[in-house]
Amino acid sequence: MSHHDCPQAAAEAAELAHVEQIIVPRSSDIGGFEVRRALPARERRMVGPFVFFDQMGPNDFEPGRGLDVRPHPHIGLATVTYLFTGAMSHRDSLGTVQTIEPGAVNWMTAGRGIAHSERTPPELRPDGSRLSGIQAWVALPQSVEETGPDFTHIAQDDLPEIEADGARIRLLTGEAFGARSPVKTASETLYADVRLQAGSRLAIDSRVAERAIYLVEGELIIDGQRWEAGRLLVLKDEPGLVVQAARDSRFMLLGGEPMDGPRHIWWNFVSSRRDRIEQAKEDRRAGRFDQVIGEHEFIPLPE
Repeated sequence: MSHHDCPQAAAEAAELAHVEQIIVPRSSDIGGFEVRRALPARERRMVGPFVFFDQMGPNDFEPGRGLDVRPHPHIGLATVTYLFTGAMSHRDSLGTVQTIEPGAVNWMTAGRGIAHSERTPPELRPDGSRLSGIQAWVALPQSVEETGPDFTHIAQDDLPEIEADGARIRLLTGEAFGARSPVKTASETLYADVRLQAGSRLAIDSRVAERAIYLVEGELIIDGQRWEAGRLLVLKDEPGLVVQAARDSRFMLLGGEPMDGPRHIWWNFVSSRRDRIEQAKEDRRAGRFDQVIGEHEFIPLPE
């Protein structure tokens, strides 16, 4: 249900000092794995460069089972994988093999084209495992949409952590809360994992024009209203926002400068040009994307 479908939510947003839009993610099942998609939504396509925002899980895999996202291609974007629990094994057509673990940033730039797979590591399968996290896609500025593909892993210990007054913030990208992340981004991008103890308050940085809060767990008070988990709150470009945790809470703060024009999304392809997406489809049909090294399966192009 979007807030277009909910007159009360639309009315609340109209009256709030800092919240511009309320997006309730839609749930889908991907091979027995629940995903809640907050972006793109009918009422909002992007927040800064964030063009796609999925909460993965939490999902419990039975012994012998796991996540198996077979090799598939991307163009024109960077994928950002961030886990809360569990682990994923990433392989790509550059030859990267990386175990993704909670707290680290995994930034895969597709540019002109990359293919990758995401699976539960073999060592976690016998006993079963739990997986939860966020997968986001960030659009690339038009000047670098066709850049060479790349994969960067930044360990949890290499990211700034800010602790103050019941708040614990891990800054994944950008500059905020008096710190700057070492993660290189193609445009000004704000991304942070924020934990707030019950009763704690936090002033939200307003240096980028477009920002949103995705509440992962707990309950926040903003503009005197209580917001429950599983909401994307798109914020107005206004200073002075202070959020308070009604109970122990965790949220992602995301955003950045507005992108240089709209983006087309079709399947796993993102581009400022519709014809470029058509070219990517043709390249996929013709087998022109590089293969994921060590993998023999692939996800076929949707009909």
